[in-house]
Amino acid sequence: MNTLWTVIAVLLAVAALLSVTRLLLGPSILDRALSVDVLLASALVGLGAYAAFNRDPTVLPTLLVLSLLGFVGSVSIAKFVARRPEEHVATPTDVIHPVPGPSPDTDEGGRP
Repeated sequence: MNTLWTVIAVLLAVAALLSVTRLLLGPSILDRALSVDVLLASALVGLGAYAAFNRDPTVLPTLLVLSLLGFVGSVSIAKFVARRPEEHVATPTDVIHPVPGPSPDTDEGGRP
């Protein structure tokens, strides 16, 4: 039983460490939201394993509240991202053939 608990703890710790790494390095809000979801899922699994090993049903309301919090958080972030206007992402063709326009050293008419 102790060996199984140790294996679960190590795997959850690795998942949490990788999730925190993605949270700190993630360039977009969706990467960070996904890492928070994985971190919350790791906490839920840890609490669930604790409740199963100790046969403690008092943890179940906490699991329910945390899972509801994760779901509502994910949905609200998804709605927030869906409402944002799309930003122009540079493609390889934009780099090779840039969009013509006035240079920063000229005015709108193209005069220096």
